[in-house]
Amino acid sequence: MSKSKKTEPKITKDINLQDPQYYLSRELSWLEFNRRVLAEALDPRTPLLERLKFLAIFSSNLDEFFMVRVAGIKRQIEAQVNKVTPDGRTPQQQLNAIHERLLPMVAQQHQYFEQQIKPELAQNGIHLLSYIDLNQEQRTYLQRYFEEGIFPVLIPLAIDRSHPFPYLSNLSLNLAVVLKNPETKEELFARVKVPSSLPRFIALPKELRVQANGEYAAWIGVPIGQVIAHNLESLFPGMDIQDYYIFRITRDADLAVQEDEADDLLLAIEQELRKRRVGGSVVRLEINSSMPDYLRNLLADELELEPEDIYTVDGLMGLRDLMSFISLPLPELKDKPWSAALPRWMKDSEDIIPATSGEDEKDIFAILRQKDVLVHHPYYSFSATVQQFINQAAHDPNVLAIKMTLYRTSGDSPIVTALIDAAENGKQVAVLVELKARFDEENNIQWAKKLEQTGVHVVYGLVGLKTHTKIVMVVRQEADGIRRYVHIGTGNYNHKTAKLYTDLGLLSARPELGADLTDLFNFLTGYSRQQSYRKLLVAPVNMRQRFLDLIRREAEHAHHGKTGRIVAKMNSLVDPEIIATLYEASQAGVGIDLIVRGMCSLRPGLEGISDNIKVISVIGRFLEHSRIFYFSNAGKEEVYIGSADWMPRNLNRRVEAITPIEDPEIAKELEEILGIMLSDNCKAWDLKPDGQYIQRHPAENSPELIAHNIFMENALNS
Repeated sequence: MSKSKKTEPKITKDINLQDPQYYLSRELSWLEFNRRVLAEALDPRTPLLERLKFLAIFSSNLDEFFMVRVAGIKRQIEAQVNKVTPDGRTPQQQLNAIHERLLPMVAQQHQYFEQQIKPELAQNGIHLLSYIDLNQEQRTYLQRYFEEGIFPVLIPLAIDRSHPFPYLSNLSLNLAVVLKNPETKEELFARVKVPSSLPRFIALPKELRVQANGEYAAWIGVPIGQVIAHNLESLFPGMDIQDYYIFRITRDADLAVQEDEADDLLLAIEQELRKRRVGGSVVRLEINSSMPDYLRNLLADELELEPEDIYTVDGLMGLRDLMSFISLPLPELKDKPWSAALPRWMKDSEDIIPATSGEDEKDIFAILRQKDVLVHHPYYSFSATVQQFINQAAHDPNVLAIKMTLYRTSGDSPIVTALIDAAENGKQVAVLVELKARFDEENNIQWAKKLEQTGVHVVYGLVGLKTHTKIVMVVRQEADGIRRYVHIGTGNYNHKTAKLYTDLGLLSARPELGADLTDLFNFLTGYSRQQSYRKLLVAPVNMRQRFLDLIRREAEHAHHGKTGRIVAKMNSLVDPEIIATLYEASQAGVGIDLIVRGMCSLRPGLEGISDNIKVISVIGRFLEHSRIFYFSNAGKEEVYIGSADWMPRNLNRRVEAITPIEDPEIAKELEEILGIMLSDNCKAWDLKPDGQYIQRHPAENSPELIAHNIFMENALNS
């Protein structure tokens, strides 16, 4: 692992490390993260359809940002809450800064799509056309398609003195239609919603995709909004269509569950989900620049919006729907497919068991009785390791019980199927399903009910806390007594995201970890005031204090002339107390490298404050999701992995678990992972003191080092 260059300690005792000047805005830092996502779409080295994917992710991220973060700030303003953030901004100042920062980013996204991406798509046989660009035969097809497949679904809504302004659903695309009564000459206004139940882009059949050179295009289509717009006479017969304008709204979609007042948390969440479908107040309006001022003002008045809530879009609106293009069968325009490898510890094992599928499987329990093992997804197979661990437990006659937490899982989860099998096989199965996992609440409710119906003991989380920890414990009867096997991970038990997110997991049969997880599950499912754990760092019990102690220990080593070194990898770093303690460690001479994918409120490189701190963010093919914490401890190195970021919500309001790594080989492997991340010179971005991120580029005549590629190559060669 590469080491930071340390500067000599410059400790000034009268510095107030809580001063707002030493903190970056959480919200603006998140926008900078999304700017790095956009940069992947702008990078010509990224395959074309992958660039479309990143444009879609950028838009989807923004939607959620407005639905949750901006909505929360607006609620504070309405409630006249003027508490300032650690960086010294009031809610209104935050909102103003967000608007100012975001306007050029949104403009850049749409300009790049219209002027660069669309022409490149056309060069590769993918034509996203305007309706007016179609020939007569293509228009005839789409007119018939409209009449048969779209027209019956549409609901035109008049807006006048006898027809109140209609409700607009969250993230909906709408047509504001201006009409004129030919008899009275009265100008009228109507709204037509673009149905979200229909495809966003209407593709033409192959026979209508002939190009000038006589070959068939890979894909030709038109946005559904334009198909509707050019057939409006069917919706308003006898009226003169004057014009139409597309607009889109975003609503407050955060749930507000009063847990301490809810007798039934499941029922309370279900009721809130029904409210979400209706949606809260509108927090953003997107319009085309061609919309006249009188319509813009009408929408703003009806939706109770301020000027800073309105975003003008030139071109296609709602670019999150571009994600559908990634399914086109054009592998030459995508990343080379990746198939997760089998880890060497599994390849080398001679312990096998007859599997339910008929093919022999490696006996994971036999492997874990010999040693701890690490899984690193998506480079190594999730299905052949974690999923198989749970599946074997479900069908092993010697397994007595399975306990696990589910935060997010997929709609066709094989792990849920295995848990159901385990219950039907007579095992004790307890699952904590976190109903408050944002935007996965409905999915989790469905799985919770299905699990309960098959005899699984389901717990719905704790009042006031969100259970975010990723843990499994299997209790097995063996010849020498009961043994507990555990998995402690950084990611969700989701076989789909395990192919897209980088995550780590420890599989172990260490008795102390088993005892700690037993205590933790008793806390989750019963009544417990457990205040100490043998090995685990558990939030909200001891994790914050343990992390503070570990950071301060490095500072103490540095004070005594020993090497102080911290390397930490996480998704977000915004906790003021952790940041201030890192500043103190930097002042003491501790070399600190932070790998923070998203929000980071710490300002590195400030003279006398954070001279010894460097921060990078890695954005690339896979979503960085693993959390690793390394402390040199004067040569007695300690490494930890787990589910928590350094954020107030993780340390104070969530149940989280971080495990120490006691196997020297695994600790070394994790240090190598950190070293590879720090050496990335293509997908890594350096955070500067002013909050800007600068992307790294290889030095002249130096090879490209892309962490994700290195990990894939290592997995193939292992």
